[in-house]
Amino acid sequence: MTDPTTLTEAEAANRLMRLAREVAKHNRLYHDQDAPEISDAAYDALIRENEALEAAFPQLIRADSPNAQVGVAATSALKKVPHAVRMMSLDNGFSDEDISEFLIRVRRFLALPDDAPLALTAEPKIDGLSCSLRYEQGELVLAATRGDGTTGEDVTANVRTIADIPQRLTGPNIPDLFEVRGEVYMAKGDFVALNQRLLAEADDPEKARQFANPRNAAAGSLRQKDAAVTAARPLRFLAHGWGAHSAVPADTQSGVMQAIAAWGLPVSDMLACVDRLDALIAHYRGIEAARAELPFDIDGVVYKVDRLDWQQRLGFVAKAPRWAIAHKFPAERAQTTLEAIDIQVGRTGKLTPVGRLTPVTVGGVVVSNVTLHNADEIARLGVRPGDRIVVQRAGDVIPQVVENLSREEARDPFPFPTHCPVCGSEAVREEEEVDYRCTGGLICPAQRFERLRHFVSRGALDIEGLGEKSIQEFLDLGWIAEPADIFRLKKHRPDLLGREGWKEKSVDNLLAAIEAKRQPDAARLLFGLGIRHVGAVTARDLLKRYTTLPGVRTLAEEIIALREAADPTETQAKRDKAIAEHIGVENVGAAVGHAIADFFHESHNVEAWDDLLREVSPPDYIVETTASAVTGKIVVFTGKLETMSRDEAKAQAERLGAKAAGSVSAKTDLVVAGPGAGSKLKQAAALEIKVISEAEWAAIVRAAG
Repeated sequence: MTDPTTLTEAEAANRLMRLAREVAKHNRLYHDQDAPEISDAAYDALIRENEALEAAFPQLIRADSPNAQVGVAATSALKKVPHAVRMMSLDNGFSDEDISEFLIRVRRFLALPDDAPLALTAEPKIDGLSCSLRYEQGELVLAATRGDGTTGEDVTANVRTIADIPQRLTGPNIPDLFEVRGEVYMAKGDFVALNQRLLAEADDPEKARQFANPRNAAAGSLRQKDAAVTAARPLRFLAHGWGAHSAVPADTQSGVMQAIAAWGLPVSDMLACVDRLDALIAHYRGIEAARAELPFDIDGVVYKVDRLDWQQRLGFVAKAPRWAIAHKFPAERAQTTLEAIDIQVGRTGKLTPVGRLTPVTVGGVVVSNVTLHNADEIARLGVRPGDRIVVQRAGDVIPQVVENLSREEARDPFPFPTHCPVCGSEAVREEEEVDYRCTGGLICPAQRFERLRHFVSRGALDIEGLGEKSIQEFLDLGWIAEPADIFRLKKHRPDLLGREGWKEKSVDNLLAAIEAKRQPDAARLLFGLGIRHVGAVTARDLLKRYTTLPGVRTLAEEIIALREAADPTETQAKRDKAIAEHIGVENVGAAVGHAIADFFHESHNVEAWDDLLREVSPPDYIVETTASAVTGKIVVFTGKLETMSRDEAKAQAERLGAKAAGSVSAKTDLVVAGPGAGSKLKQAAALEIKVISEAEWAAIVRAAG
């Protein structure tokens, strides 16, 4: 883990960028493709490193920060359905001290004295697939996966085959509308039996499908297009909360969970309600000790504030509730041999080393691959093919290397390649970068395929029917090389008809899907170009400010001019600050500015851009705003707030579409002043900024509903 105190601001910005991209990749692999490449522990380490860097460099927090993301947009063929109430993830704690700090934060937010009772529920964190069950008048009407938290997949027909889930609720006080949330999982014994059955049924045992672990088996089984396949799989369900509702049957978390159980849904029999830190930790230790004997996989214990009125006051941060935390278990470890190190080339030309292992069982799962991240990580570990290594995992397929047992053996270090293994072009590492990248660009088959696949992906242009197989086929035929070529595929219609797998209907459907994207969303198009550091969130933020793609290009040209005119005696940090200020978009810093400038500085990129914009006409980007008296304004709170904590006041401002700033400046729109307001109040007066009382702020909050 990178120590923030050893980094310059530029180094920190670079690391935060790489962490955002890496976490987004692993979110996609885990949540959407059910094919994780790193362990839970390795993923959690990335999140903790990101949090530490953001705490040390708050001015560098990115719009696409992992702390703002929940899951990933669903991309399967299942129907997409919006969630009435967003399905959030949980923040994680990894030590007793983390949980103590969580309780301190809750007390501080609620302005509770240290000796005030604070009851919490504690229950096992089951390692399954999140699912919501919507009941109306007691009848199950919709079941959906979490997806990206906002939109999931409709799995109602599949869920109806799960015996644990009642089609109709029974019992007292059933609300007209109640959405139960929980985990669909597969028991350990059922998982082993399923893999044995799949092996026995296969015509060729060597090609038999085998699930890697119970979580993947559950996810793959639930997300079937054919409910009959799901019905043949031994899925279970355990409820842990709720979403949309017309009423709640109790005023505490534990009370509502008791009601859910009374209605016929399974709830953990290890759910407890305690009011002291030592009792929480004791319950955690008890569940940890029983972990191996439980019939299902768990990776921690979840704590939730019991009182619902306090949950409502605490509210949420970007992706998780303030009133809950997951206390994760330590990772499990095993020894094995590193047989080989392969180099993979990604969409941006990044060379990623992947270790091939002698298969080893860790926590009941056979693993055979491990990501080694980059050349520096290989050097840090000193790994070479043939080394005995220690690996760890906490629920996923591919573990992390934690120790090299053969480090002292006298053998040459692994020679990281200086040329791309795909196209032979030189591989270079930029200043302050840890990754080597192929310089082949468009001539590198690996990058060309990945660039086009990204361009048509769900998060970008979302062209239905143009999948990986079709892209590769059209590349092999020489029909496409750049994004614009996709919109000229119609001229190949006669040649495409009659090719294997292509009938008149499928050809016309594909061409119609392409034509439907002639006026694409500008932010999706910008994201789809694959410019480094420009993720989906950053693309939207840029378009909010510059409204059109030509506007973004003009910005890039202005940054190029700024770089050329910069005083060479100035520090890089000062030049970067000037670029970030010129961009003028919150959370979009100099790294993004340099990336879009570099993109437009390359003539072949400009040619591809111009060619694409001759084929498509994206409309101006329009931003929808919330109807609120303070939407879009910058608010500063100062002095002592008497009816709420400072954290709660800032959370209110964010919910109303305002930004809560920590200092007064010429950009400040409103100051909320309580007793004892000092220098900030004087600054507001000097700048003639409107100042209101806490009571007036409360009136604004009430008016906004």
